Amino acid sequence: MTVEGTTERVLRLLALLQRRPSWTAGELAAELGVTDRSVRRDVERLRALGYPVHATAGVGGGYQLGAGTRLPPLLLDDEEAIATAVSLRMASGGTVAGAGEAALRALAKLDQVMPPRLRAEVRAVHGATETLVGPGVEIDAELLVTLARACRDAVRVRFTYTGRDGAPGERTVEPVRMVATGRRWYLMAWDVERADWRTFRLDRMRDAAATTWRFRAREHPDPVAYVQRAVTEAPYRHVARIRLRAPVERVRELVPPQVGRVEDDRDGWCVLVTGGVELDLIAMHVARLGFEARVLAPPELREAAARLARRMAELSR
Repeated sequence: MTVEGTTERVLRLLALLQRRPSWTAGELAAELGVTDRSVRRDVERLRALGYPVHATAGVGGGYQLGAGTRLPPLLLDDEEAIATAVSLRMASGGTVAGAGEAALRALAKLDQVMPPRLRAEVRAVHGATETLVGPGVEIDAELLVTLARACRDAVRVRFTYTGRDGAPGERTVEPVRMVATGRRWYLMAWDVERADWRTFRLDRMRDAAATTWRFRAREHPDPVAYVQRAVTEAPYRHVARIRLRAPVERVRELVPPQVGRVEDDRDGWCVLVTGGVELDLIAMHVARLGFEARVLAPPELREAAARLARRMAELSR
């Protein structure tokens, strides 16, 4: 094999080691299409470049990529590493449109090989800036990294969670995906004690820690749709369905995903599903959209709209 071919294979090996916590030599050999002996040689090449690849013998043993004692020279120097990590933290907080999830994956990989002295520098820079602050909500960057790793490695997470009633409680979950709505971050996970899927607001979590308990991935709903349904319907006393004569893209521009779900319908109509504490407020917000509307449910929303119309008529006089 040529030098170029060997280099490409070593880079593929590095990508595999970053994908999950542990691999056997046989699994790596099968993925790379080489012998176990070639895998051992390539592991030594990675070690020579500064990547800390650990090997364990016996049943269940294998190779895993450890935390670095120095930054691998192939990638970044110290200043570049600090700048990249800070930029990724900013992107993971939603300041770069569409880059949040990819930034978290990259940040988790970079944090894994970054030595402690550089981690301290990144925390110092981050602590002196407003990188992950939304309107009234601040998320700890270390929490994002902890949950991103747990999702990637399929390990359970324990944390203290403050519910809607304000009471804190201990939770153990099997995390699947984090979803950002623009104002808040949510985690979709399997709640072990309740044996059901749940969403958790990250700003209500405290003392989150990944365990060593690995879990087998379950069949799960689409995380984005599940979180959107949870934040637009579950917390509210009333859930309304309103048919609007408007393109679905236009309504989605006006209604944030954390406020309502917009479903495509036929003949130039769409359906808005939204929740609220008071039906009068739902009627007012729908009226402000400015589109022809038909109430599908609940019937009481029509009565609320009629009351609102009478008030507006009296106000206009």
